[in-house]
Amino acid sequence: MSNSDSPQVEEPFPLSTLRHSVSHLMASAIQRLFPDAKFGFGPSIEHGFYYDFDLSEPLENKHLKKIEKEMRRIAKKAGPMECAEYTRDEARARLMERGQSYKAEALDSIPEDEKITFYSHGGWEDLCEGPHLDTLERKFFFKLQSVAGAYWRGDETRPMLQRVYGTAFWSQEALDEHLEWLEDVKLRDHRRLGAELDLFSTHESAGAGFVFWHPKLGIVRREIEDFWWREHQRRGYQPVYTPHISRESLFAVSGHLENYGEMMYAPMELDKMPYRVKPMNCPGHILIYQANQHSYRDLPLRWSELGTVYRYEKSGVVHGMLRVRGFTQDDSHIFCTPEQLEEEIAGVLELVAFILSAFDFEYTAYLATRPADKTIGDDESWERATKSLSDGAARIGMELELDEGGGAFYGPKIDFKIKDALGREWQNSTVQCDFNLPDRFDLTYTDSDGGRKRPIMVHRAILGSFERFVGGLIEHYGGRFPFWLAPAQVAVIPIREEHADYCRGLAERMEGELFRVDCMDDPGHMNKKIKQAQHDQVPYMLIAGDREREEGTVAIRRRGTREQVVIPFDKFLESIRTERATRASHLTEWTEEAAV
Repeated sequence: MSNSDSPQVEEPFPLSTLRHSVSHLMASAIQRLFPDAKFGFGPSIEHGFYYDFDLSEPLENKHLKKIEKEMRRIAKKAGPMECAEYTRDEARARLMERGQSYKAEALDSIPEDEKITFYSHGGWEDLCEGPHLDTLERKFFFKLQSVAGAYWRGDETRPMLQRVYGTAFWSQEALDEHLEWLEDVKLRDHRRLGAELDLFSTHESAGAGFVFWHPKLGIVRREIEDFWWREHQRRGYQPVYTPHISRESLFAVSGHLENYGEMMYAPMELDKMPYRVKPMNCPGHILIYQANQHSYRDLPLRWSELGTVYRYEKSGVVHGMLRVRGFTQDDSHIFCTPEQLEEEIAGVLELVAFILSAFDFEYTAYLATRPADKTIGDDESWERATKSLSDGAARIGMELELDEGGGAFYGPKIDFKIKDALGREWQNSTVQCDFNLPDRFDLTYTDSDGGRKRPIMVHRAILGSFERFVGGLIEHYGGRFPFWLAPAQVAVIPIREEHADYCRGLAERMEGELFRVDCMDDPGHMNKKIKQAQHDQVPYMLIAGDREREEGTVAIRRRGTREQVVIPFDKFLESIRTERATRASHLTEWTEEAAV
């Protein structure tokens, strides 16, 4: 959420109520300007509101000013916003009389036991459950922002409607602050930065929702993977690898076909049998467990896989790296005894906190409990799993907020939402306790008494999807990766051509210690090279001429600054060793005094 949303006065009405009411105001203005308008849905959303319309002519951004003007005219004489209740037949008659076929269809989805209400202002009314302001004559401030396309009810087979986005606040100051924040969001958009910095691409020829990592972002990913693997190895995890496709019957046993089928790709036929690409890695890890007999002495088993999975997302919601159809999860599964469960969960939560801190993220942890429907397992198993998660968090002093009904179909979980540099929350890490899949696959181990017992399975992903995590990371850093992650960490720039040999020697020393160096020793003007290194967001530029060559120094210039400080090269090399080893989130600020 934006920082501009949080401090808004909730009295006498919440901000969401204001925005919902302004969406109605916008709809009434559009109908005055376009009398044949048919209405879809017009809810309040996180940072504003939208309304979907079926119009005979296309709306463009240039129309928004005209609509805003009409909205202000209506608001001055709108009078009270009133609610009227009708029978289902009365409601349908009112809608069809005005040709509102989309609203008539929406009426059919309202449960029989719910009231049918219409809200009106200034003689205009709409099927809506509310809530709304008492009157539109209150003082508020709004801005219409953009026009986009949206399929009716998100269904690609249904008509494409025109969606108008806007936002509203109780004060002009808050509105201005929010619009300024949105400009920062645009500047940090990972799609814009991805093209500008040559990080990744998507291609219609390959299909929507599939990301191609270019070499620069490939370096970032490899650094994250190496860090991830090292920390897992320290904690006793072992690597496994599983196939991308399996027989459909495997996903029937796991429950994915029953509970996740709409997100899975259609089957392919191999050897006259149906196969599916995997939507999750857990069934493959279970098959590895089944390949051997296990004793209580073997447990816990901690297995990790950077496994690519495939899930169907509608084309309308596919979004750069943040919402994709093929992605790699940092997936791990732990098989343990009931006695080990709390300690294992505590260990996972400690690892989550450690890894997220390396990227300078704040986070909130949520305990997600059993959903109301589409779940497997008995009440006792769900209660035990939920308690184990809660106790594991308490063991390391981690506070949890409740997400009632937010669990997976096979068990409760702890979800982490991280907050980025713009104050937005992203769904990220998850830890899930599962008593059900071990039952479905009849997993066992031999206990100390010689009896066969059922292991408990912990599902966990810390980064989640690499695509989503790194896409969010691009926006979090604004393309300015910290030194340890930067594709090129140092640019070495000779002042003139005769200084190139000295610069190449500096570059070779750093490359010998596996630093990523761009030695810009090709013919060309120094200032042009500095400009290129700044564009590429290289953390440090080392500039060298006669003085630096003679003294064994470099003129260092940090990313985003014009100041230069001359320091001994060996001192710089020592500094970047420390930055890399500590995964520092900020660059060293050199001064003349510190450089001596």
